[in-house]
Amino acid sequence: MISVEEAQSIVAKTSIQPKIISHSVDSSLCGMTLAEDIIAPMALPPFSQSAMDGYAVRYHDKSTYDLVGEVQAGSNTTYHLNFGQAVRIFTGAKVPETANAVVMQEKVEQTDDNIEILAPIIIGQSIRPKGGLLKQKDLVFSKGTLVNPAVIGLLLSLGIDKVFVFQRPTVAIVVTGDELVPPGQTLEDGQVYESNSCVLASALQQLGCSETELFYSRDNRKATDIALKQALKKDLVLISGGISVGDYDFVGHSLVGLGVKTLFYKVRQKPGKPLFFGHKDHTPVFALPGNPASTLSCFYIYVVPLLHRLMGRSSLGLTQKKLRLAHSYINKLDRAMFLKAKVVDSKATVIDELNSASLQSFANADALIYIDSETKKLEAGSILQAWILPR
Repeated sequence: MISVEEAQSIVAKTSIQPKIISHSVDSSLCGMTLAEDIIAPMALPPFSQSAMDGYAVRYHDKSTYDLVGEVQAGSNTTYHLNFGQAVRIFTGAKVPETANAVVMQEKVEQTDDNIEILAPIIIGQSIRPKGGLLKQKDLVFSKGTLVNPAVIGLLLSLGIDKVFVFQRPTVAIVVTGDELVPPGQTLEDGQVYESNSCVLASALQQLGCSETELFYSRDNRKATDIALKQALKKDLVLISGGISVGDYDFVGHSLVGLGVKTLFYKVRQKPGKPLFFGHKDHTPVFALPGNPASTLSCFYIYVVPLLHRLMGRSSLGLTQKKLRLAHSYINKLDRAMFLKAKVVDSKATVIDELNSASLQSFANADALIYIDSETKKLEAGSILQAWILPR
């Protein structure tokens, strides 16, 4: 059995090979991660642009201007303005090179071929200069940037229609147990409804990883071998249950038989002591405890950082921060503790501290706070490391 810190270090040092693909810039790109630096192929805006509907003028010392034309958005009509001349212009239209200000239409009175400016003019006003947002060859986004709608919009504004991104990893979820019954069916004595597969799939989807496939296995060696052999074709394997040492826990034997190398088994922690981590070739394998809340705790602490690496993320794992404990606490065990907590004003209150099977407290928790195995007593106000749970 190893410490939490040793387990985290082993996961962090495990070699993985995220896959890179070329992907069109569209809505399905959201949630993926750029696998390349994006350099601006052009200036943005590509020309001096009117910021509003109004009049582009070449300033002189009078309030009246001769109106000599009109420029619509998208028009390539050009005008050479002399001092005291103006053109009608619309938002987004190209400003004549000889114009040095745009006056909003609400500050102008027009009469036939003349306009009168009703407010002081500031040189350069309401003109978006060429390259004012980005200059050609500027760094737009760095490799590792998470794609969101704004990223997509800016890429398209630069005329970029394809980018290299890290492919979403495929994840196998393997559920074992004869006692498990899908919701909607009738429970017999000794059976329980299976929820861990959906819990894991939902957690993965929440993190932007929706390429999951579910495998069920009965509690026998042959069925476990078949399920795991198929699961190992994916980029990441998450196993729920069957990793303990009971007479009907076959996962450990099957993993060995299929050539999965064990990197660690059992961590000095609560919840989640019977946690397995290993790999076959470049496929990482986590065998998570069967209790639902233990499954989630181990998923958030150990799986998410590795999953982020597979997704090419620049920030790994859940957001961490320091929180003050709102009350005193005594650790009665010889293990490290991950405790569900409610957070108010950066103070954490432990809820349902030892119930590893309770999802109700998890649903109400804001964070997991960490107490190492050496710490036995904490006073109110003690500062602890916390993982902020996704919402």
